[in-house]
Amino acid sequence: MDILPLQAGDWAFVGTNWWILMQGLYVTVLLTVGSLLLGFLAGFPGGAIEVYGRGPLRSVVRGVGVLLRGTPIVVLIVLFFFGVQWPDIGAVPLGGLLPLPAFEINGQALLASTAALGLRSAAYQSQVFRGAIRSIDEGQLEAARSVGLSKLEAVRHVVVPQALRRSIPGFQNEFTIVLKDTSIAFAVGLAELLTRGFELFTQPAGQTAVVEIILTVSAIYFVLTFLTNRTLDRVENRFAIPTGE
Repeated sequence: MDILPLQAGDWAFVGTNWWILMQGLYVTVLLTVGSLLLGFLAGFPGGAIEVYGRGPLRSVVRGVGVLLRGTPIVVLIVLFFFGVQWPDIGAVPLGGLLPLPAFEINGQALLASTAALGLRSAAYQSQVFRGAIRSIDEGQLEAARSVGLSKLEAVRHVVVPQALRRSIPGFQNEFTIVLKDTSIAFAVGLAELLTRGFELFTQPAGQTAVVEIILTVSAIYFVLTFLTNRTLDRVENRFAIPTGE
């Protein structure tokens, strides 16, 4: 069968089934936000431990980070899904807000995918934060100690606020990586955006609309990435550390 790309009828098929792609987008956004949040909650302390930690704790954090960064994400997702006993929360209802119809996803697949993506993101975010923390002049920490602050207070009130600001560019890159990596969740049956697109062009009526569906899915990924990066650019400019120039 010959596929003729960019046909009006195929675009009409995509438009008619827009809600299927929106269900996938819903899952993709949910998975991205959950993974990045988990990555931040684990990655920032991990970066701080690599800078200020001592002994076995720092060695363990470094070792786990190397292991997570060196393991393919599809392997992590499959291992977390089949190798971890997750609570049986059944199907998770999503959507239901007009005009998006309600649908359900596998709750255990969502938990496993979020944990795998989140911890792998934490391994990368820890390096972003480690570099940001190390970029703060040691003189600032010494100055804070000289006015009576403890080391913990100096790190909390002087180092952390600046490190968070300086880590925004690295976080932008990590957001893009996690967003695209959510597509690997198809391996455990989680129907995110790319999987929903695949479901569309495997329908009999959509077999000639492969190019149109892929272009639509790519455009959605691009818009998500572009809008988020522009937003983070504004945040970076708004909270940029004054240079005194």
